[in-house]
Amino acid sequence: MVSTTVTPEDYGQFDTAWCPGCGNHALLKCMKQALSGLGLAPHQVLMCTGIGQAAKTPLYMNCNMITGLHGRGLPAATGAKLANPELTVITESGDGCNYGEGGNHFLAALRRNVDMTLVVHDNGIYGLTKGQASPTTAKGQVTKAQPFGQPSEPINPMAVAVAMNAGFVARGFTGEPEHLVDLIQQAVRHKGFSLVDVFQPCVSFNKVNTFAWYKQRCRKIGPEHDPANREQAMKLALEFGESIPIGVLYKSDREPFGATLPTLKAGPLARRAVDTEALQGVLRSYL
Repeated sequence: MVSTTVTPEDYGQFDTAWCPGCGNHALLKCMKQALSGLGLAPHQVLMCTGIGQAAKTPLYMNCNMITGLHGRGLPAATGAKLANPELTVITESGDGCNYGEGGNHFLAALRRNVDMTLVVHDNGIYGLTKGQASPTTAKGQVTKAQPFGQPSEPINPMAVAVAMNAGFVARGFTGEPEHLVDLIQQAVRHKGFSLVDVFQPCVSFNKVNTFAWYKQRCRKIGPEHDPANREQAMKLALEFGESIPIGVLYKSDREPFGATLPTLKAGPLARRAVDTEALQGVLRSYL
């Protein structure tokens, strides 16, 4: 049963280790507003994460949480959601964690379409390890670790997600908090895998993609766009530079992974007793 009296304060107030002015602060606030606005109490939410500055977000929230290895938030989230579909499961970590070290898990999540949400803090830099290029850093951009410029083509997570027919694909910006809260809520409501890529400026190590840089370029997708039109969505996904569309790019009606699994038809695994006889039979088979 969903509560209707939840407030952002129910998710707690904590001292953080983030730099003053970091976009993580705004995204944390938006996440609390989004979840409380949906009437979700902290015990109904599981936050999964990896390693990084963005990955500290669940540490500053009063809810269930799992901290995995670098890039490994999504596998833990997948297992938790399949074991207990009643949980609202959200993975929240950075662009390096999800698109770099966790890139293979990102692709697997897009394919499976498990009913969960991935919120990516996308600041185009590795913040925790002090400023080397991330998978979304522009080619040629100078960083502390790449003084001659980042030599590789950056990943386009929006285009990848649309190409793989993801369930829900959206992009937000912490400089548009009300818009971002709505995107997160739409993502959580969607039945299937939802990606929300969020521009969240790093004030310490990315002096190119600043708050002002994003503010000048981000434009909200208008009502004329049909998120069910994959061709239109791909055109928006490929648009990046002087103009960057934010909002819902794509939605599909794919059936969520697990909906037809016979193992789950008897109810959530988390609420079922262990069949010790069957387990003993499996163990004996290894003798």
